[in-house]
Amino acid sequence: NNHRASCKKVMDKVADSRIWFGMEQEYTLFGMDGHPFSWPKNGYPAPQGQYYCGVGANNVFGRDIVESHYRACLYAGVKICGTNAEVMPSQWEFQVGPCEGIDMADHLWVARYLLHRVCEDFGIVASLDPKPMEGNWNGAGCHTNVSTWQMRGENGLK
Repeated sequence: NNHRASCKKVMDKVADSRIWFGMEQEYTLFGMDGHPFSWPKNGYPAPQGQYYCGVGANNVFGRDIVESHYRACLYAGVKICGTNAEVMPSQWEFQVGPCEGIDMADHLWVARYLLHRVCEDFGIVASLDPKPMEGNWNGAGCHTNVSTWQMRGENGLK
């Protein structure tokens, strides 16, 4: 359902607070066969622990895709501000913001669209599923960060 009009009304009521939102969208990359991208075909990768914010081809899978998505967002004017490898291999996160009010939703939706579109070019699928793999594998979410001018001001909100 489209709740944009309702959201706009709420944001207009609190406009004096100059609310900023930042979103952290987690996602998992899968091959066209439904298997996690670059996971061993028979078995599992090493246990979680070495992948979060990792570097090296043995620790992170799909960085070229992530960086292509980042560049596409920049080119499109999306307020993307970061990426990182997540806890589960083939799982990533991008951050968008800060954006005021309803603008956050616009930037997040365009970033998600571009993610799916870039993955299409690479022949893979991005999943926003909150529990993409059964068992003791990390879930995925979309974390929200919020602040008002009162919180950001000198000495912050008390």
